[in-house]
Amino acid sequence: MFVHQSKNWTAFKWDNERLLTLLANVRHLQGRLLGQMENLGFKLREEAVLSTLTLDVLKSTEIEGEILNKDQVRSSIARKLGFEVSGMVDSPRNVDGVVEMMLDATQNYTLTVTHERLFGWHAALFPTGYSGMYKIEVAKYRSGDMQFVSGAMGKEKVHYEAPKANVVEKEMNHFLEWFNTVSEIDPVLKAAIAHFWFITIHPFDDGNGRIARAITDMQLARSDKSSQRFYSMSNQILAERKQYYEILEKTQRGDGDITEWLVWFLSCLERALVNSSKILDAVLVKAGFWEKHSQTQLNERQRSMVNKLFDGFEGKLTSSKWAKITKCSQDTAIRDIQDLINKEILRKEAQGGRSTNYELVVN
Repeated sequence: MFVHQSKNWTAFKWDNERLLTLLANVRHLQGRLLGQMENLGFKLREEAVLSTLTLDVLKSTEIEGEILNKDQVRSSIARKLGFEVSGMVDSPRNVDGVVEMMLDATQNYTLTVTHERLFGWHAALFPTGYSGMYKIEVAKYRSGDMQFVSGAMGKEKVHYEAPKANVVEKEMNHFLEWFNTVSEIDPVLKAAIAHFWFITIHPFDDGNGRIARAITDMQLARSDKSSQRFYSMSNQILAERKQYYEILEKTQRGDGDITEWLVWFLSCLERALVNSSKILDAVLVKAGFWEKHSQTQLNERQRSMVNKLFDGFEGKLTSSKWAKITKCSQDTAIRDIQDLINKEILRKEAQGGRSTNYELVVN
């Protein structure tokens, strides 16, 4: 039996005593992080927001097994927020769609969530009407039933069965009425409950996980009273994906007591907030580097590539990669790199190999 098959299944219960310390820690970390960011200059806050939102979009999509291009995501977010950043690239429709959904959720967090708004998010996620090779129902609730099954034929295990299609709209009416109503529940706890409630209804053919995480980010923005995002819950969920699915399945098979889910959610959020310091550290290192080299003469290719290295360059930097990315000749790439070595911005990596690799000098 699944939780939604019980009468009044959304009258969730939980043990406040087990949550008090965790919730207090999360609230303290949220306040401290926002305070730290407020002390940064405007450009540094922009850089931190851009880094966090990029991470959030990439990781929320990766949870579903889809890998997006980081430069395309970053460029799409920067364009839509009006941030001036170097090395912008074009972004395809599917990337822009995910970005639009996430930005609508976090930048317009005070606005009411309606059926139509959710349909708009769903359409943005699936601009072609297909999920991979399969045509799906887009911008409307599913008309079919949904089961999550694993195992070989004849030995299938049903992990979860969502509510029947003919009750989805009624369930979503109830959910949206609750979500849009101010309540005495702490806003962070409300984010955890909203995530579980929405994912349990599973109202769409596909994209439910990404939309659930967007709703979670929206409610966390409400808890922060800020559209500026400095931590990524999706990044932490990806790191703990196995436990995430295990606690979801266990709670969806429960009797409506969601204490274990809330404990896991708050613990995961606490770790996300602690890990956000890495984003802040990276932003400060990058800012310090450019302050140090404010008078150093660099061409546009060099500036663009240095920024790429700071923003998470994948793999090793070689002269051939430099030439390919900046669309210049191999000789020009070698001259650019040698110039940066002379200016103590790049150095050869210690370990050798078949080709020479280069890394930033940041100390």
